[in-house]
Amino acid sequence: MRNAEIKDRQVIVGLGELLWDMLPSGPQLGGATANFAYFASLLGEEGIVASRVGRDDLGDRAVDRIAGLGLATDAIQRDEVYPTGTVDVAIGPDGQPDFVINGGVAWEHMAWTPGWSALAKRADAVCFGTVSRHEAGSISAVTAFLEALRPSALRIFDVNLRQDRYSLALLHDSFQRVHIVKLNDEELRAVCPLLDLGGEDLESMARQLREAYALKLVCVTRGAEGSLLVTASETVSHPGVPVEVVDTIGAGDAFTAVLASGYLRGVPLERVSEAANRLGAWVASQTGAMPAADEAVCSAVRNILREA
Repeated sequence: MRNAEIKDRQVIVGLGELLWDMLPSGPQLGGATANFAYFASLLGEEGIVASRVGRDDLGDRAVDRIAGLGLATDAIQRDEVYPTGTVDVAIGPDGQPDFVINGGVAWEHMAWTPGWSALAKRADAVCFGTVSRHEAGSISAVTAFLEALRPSALRIFDVNLRQDRYSLALLHDSFQRVHIVKLNDEELRAVCPLLDLGGEDLESMARQLREAYALKLVCVTRGAEGSLLVTASETVSHPGVPVEVVDTIGAGDAFTAVLASGYLRGVPLERVSEAANRLGAWVASQTGAMPAADEAVCSAVRNILREA
């Protein structure tokens, strides 16, 4: 695991989309990287959302909601032209979401600013995904952010294959820029053939991906079947935590947040895996991507990560 300066609060940035998930039950604030930052804050870290929303009612509500959750809003840009992002979401009988991302929105036009430059210089970790590296403006902003990070900062790529918002070139470039890759089992099975990587099962595919890009860690989430963490010297499989699923939106982002916090703190991989599966299962039992904190659950997860 990573040997890093252990601080009381690590600065963990979710770089990308902040939007409203339009669920059948009503709007819920979301966006993979924004969710990630929120869950990092529940772990006791300084989770920061770096995104862009419109100068509109939904944008005002998003900023107010982030502030109400106890997160800083300084890195949330406001757009005078494009509206706040929305995603139409249908929930299947198994709690799995089906997303339709609406384009022409603010987070597709994130800009590299002096404020973001200052944030990048103090970040201990950053997580970004494929979705926010789709339009030219945001591609440039995310790339500039990554290049401004300190060499010691942890870089995480969350592979979210959504609609047509990814390409072979984008995947290849992103994999080359990071230490950790997180993806689900379906995404791993889709990505490996694109990259001409083989493998007969999830573990062998994850190993090939790790080796191809000299990654520190590949994380594969498997829904109700838990997860698989693969490093150069270790493989940790977890069977998952049984839970009554409401919807799985945000569960993978909670997992990634635990991964970031645990890795920065040098926590053994077995404990990171247990903590991540616990938090992810709790999120799947709630409605929406950023459920109100359950202090008993969050405290139990923090204790796994912080115990001597």
